[in-house]
Amino acid sequence: MSLNLIKLCVGAEKVEDLIDWQQSRQGRWIGDTPAHVTRMWPKRAVELLDGGSLYWVFKGVVLARQTIMGLDEVQGADGITRCAIRLDPEVVRTEGAARRPFQGWRYLPAEEAPRDLPKGRAREDALPPELARALAEIGLR
Repeated sequence: MSLNLIKLCVGAEKVEDLIDWQQSRQGRWIGDTPAHVTRMWPKRAVELLDGGSLYWVFKGVVLARQTIMGLDEVQGADGITRCAIRLDPEVVRTEGAARRPFQGWRYLPAEEAPRDLPKGRAREDALPPELARALAEIGLR
């Protein structure tokens, strides 16, 4: 079983916002993949790199994930070394799962991760975040 990360998708209200933002920054990707740069280096990197994903929380609900392709050291303009979490460009939609706000990222064990939506459902219009959160809270989505 792989280990995952979970992170709030700050500034995005829906999955399409994340996709659009990553595509608009394609010229700044690390290699050929988008990356999320974070201050902390995961101590459980080996487990993350064994098939783990970064799960994205939109307005209190997990709705998508991206497979973690690698972890790279990057140095910011301030000279501080950070961790770039390189991600598969494919954003996979997941079943909604309610999450309370938190800072930074957290580990997410595979058995607690929401399931991927079937390919046919991934193209459906997303539910409004409030409805998705309400359904997730009562275990219906």
